[in-house]
Amino acid sequence: MSTKKTNPSALNEKAGISPPEIISSSAIQQIKVSRKNQPSAKELIDGILNGNITALSRAITLIESTNITHLEKASEVINGCLPHANKSIRIGITGVPGVGKSTFIEAFGKHLTSLGKKVAVLAVDPSSTISHGSILGDKTRMEELVKDKNAFIRPSASGETLGGVARKTRETITLCEACGFDVILIETVGVGQSETAVHSMVDFFLLLKIAGAGDELQGIKRGIMEMADAIIINKADGDNIKKAQLAKVEFNRALHLFPAKKSGWIPTTATCSALTQEGISAVWQTILNYLELVNSNHYFIEKRKEQNQFWMMETIDEQLKNHFYNQPSIIQLLDSTKKAVQNNTISPFAAAQILLDSYFKK
Repeated sequence: MSTKKTNPSALNEKAGISPPEIISSSAIQQIKVSRKNQPSAKELIDGILNGNITALSRAITLIESTNITHLEKASEVINGCLPHANKSIRIGITGVPGVGKSTFIEAFGKHLTSLGKKVAVLAVDPSSTISHGSILGDKTRMEELVKDKNAFIRPSASGETLGGVARKTRETITLCEACGFDVILIETVGVGQSETAVHSMVDFFLLLKIAGAGDELQGIKRGIMEMADAIIINKADGDNIKKAQLAKVEFNRALHLFPAKKSGWIPTTATCSALTQEGISAVWQTILNYLELVNSNHYFIEKRKEQNQFWMMETIDEQLKNHFYNQPSIIQLLDSTKKAVQNNTISPFAAAQILLDSYFKK
């Protein structure tokens, strides 16, 4: 007699009812049409001046574009916003990876918005030299600040730009200022000694450190520490408080090895905990003290003038480079020249001279 079960197993899944179609073909078509309808430069400018975050975001995307057809429109937007800019405090924040920059910026940004400030965070993420991609995860890290109506967070990829900032960070600052943001926080990629470009676009340069990552010998490095207006030892909480205090003393000694700043400001050191918000308000007070000094001795205005001149020269360099590589004759000649260099039939220097001679003759 067969003992085989005739009833199906309880684990068997019965065929269900197919869900109804919830996607509207007309809605899809409307979205496609709206995406193709790009706002004009005037519409973007008007939106930015009215505090429209969507217009600001689209304008930033426009100026970050490497498409040469967007260049004229981007320039028009920047020129339209420029008369309404230069009314914010620009603060550069840097430090090695793992120092807690994003956590610090969130705590600092929340403190500023509680004081009634409008805060824009321009976070620069490093781009892969292999895939050329970037995570752009700063909004994920700043969960509370991203929900604040008085805060705007814009992550950008560093691309091939050195110096810890993105290619169009300077222009993005102008747009954010025109949109009414009082404080601009620029978070660099955190690559260490090479982060110098951000210093040429901010009013106050803040260097974050952690205990155990350096000592007084850091003072002999003519790099990032020499430019810092304040050194903050982060993660001064729990069992790390004592170590942070010792690190503060060491960095304070290191600062004495540097020459006096043209601003007349003496760089300060302090400890804080972005996790517990301990010491965050003191950092803002330090920045206010700095601004009071540089406004009284007119260094603030002079520095802004020097920065404008610097970025004029940087823009010329960038435009010349773009123009060079987009010339049809150079594009055609570049491929064969590269192969000749790879095959060692010509030196890199001679090849470069051939390309430059061709460009200037053109």
